[in-house]
Amino acid sequence: MSAPLVYLASQSPRRRQLLHQIGVAHELLLPDPGEDTEALEAPLPGELPAPYVQRVTALKLQQARQRWRRHGLTPGVILAADTTVALGRRILGKPADDDEARAMLAALAGRTHRVLTAVAVWTGRRTLAAVSVSRVHVAPMSAAAIERYVATGEPRGKAGAYGIQGAYAEWVSRIDGSHSGIMGLPLFETAGLLRTAGVTC
Repeated sequence: MSAPLVYLASQSPRRRQLLHQIGVAHELLLPDPGEDTEALEAPLPGELPAPYVQRVTALKLQQARQRWRRHGLTPGVILAADTTVALGRRILGKPADDDEARAMLAALAGRTHRVLTAVAVWTGRRTLAAVSVSRVHVAPMSAAAIERYVATGEPRGKAGAYGIQGAYAEWVSRIDGSHSGIMGLPLFETAGLLRTAGVTC
């Protein structure tokens, strides 16, 4: 019996790279024109980081399943994920502009924050889910260092205004948790969910 086809419901090139890293062949299941995926990521009033990231991931998976049905695609496993950065109870999403990126980076500098990535897999019959939580310790950053990093363009489109796989790593003194989870797809948890769904990793 052949392994099921895997659909990745994400526009993130990092998630594609991470799936390739563990040998999971997949096809993209991207939003149709007119789908407002960014609206899914708006936090609810008073929402805490863990419930937030799980709710957004579940919504992304639901939207992907509707897209899969709409297009009459081949049966398979659908994978969705979402990552957020949390400073205490505060959710740091994708910065709207460079000024917001500077503010986020200044808030993270010299402190420890959490990165939460939720993963959800639809097997065709049921949904499997997991959450990875990592702690990231950031060294103090001067205003000039923050300005240089913002100028690279890396903060755009990234939760917390940084990418652990890029130049920001210079300021990360320690990680407690999953490096791949901080990148956007925790491979240990993801591989476990996919194996349960019948996918060979």
